[in-house]
Amino acid sequence: MELFNKVISIRWSDLDPNYHVRHSAYYDWGAQQRVEVLNNLGLSLKLMQENHFGPILFREECVFRKEIHMHDEVTISLAIKSIAEDGSRWTMQHLLTNQKGELCATITIDGAWIDTQKRKLANPTPEVVIETMKRFPTIEFQ
Repeated sequence: MELFNKVISIRWSDLDPNYHVRHSAYYDWGAQQRVEVLNNLGLSLKLMQENHFGPILFREECVFRKEIHMHDEVTISLAIKSIAEDGSRWTMQHLLTNQKGELCATITIDGAWIDTQKRKLANPTPEVVIETMKRFPTIEFQ
């Protein structure tokens, strides 16, 4: 299955005093891509709100490999690295590459689904989540 890919527009506000991308911008890009992908697969924020569930992160880690500068063309890719059979817990991974295809960073997140009324992990996992998560590509980036 093909990865979810998006070319990132690097904004002036993404830069740090050394004129390369600040560390927190990477996390912002990953979060935005995940929300867009879920929405495109039919798991919109509105649907989650109406059904009282949403994603929750336990860990988010970025490994920086190569600087990204203002005029670089960066592609961010997303796939499932691992997932529980019932879709309740998962690990997603983003791969950020530059226009030369060089790896710039890897973002790995571990998460689950939370019942937003009970403020506990959703149990059982909503069926719409299970069906959506099956549509994610699964690939081992590293």
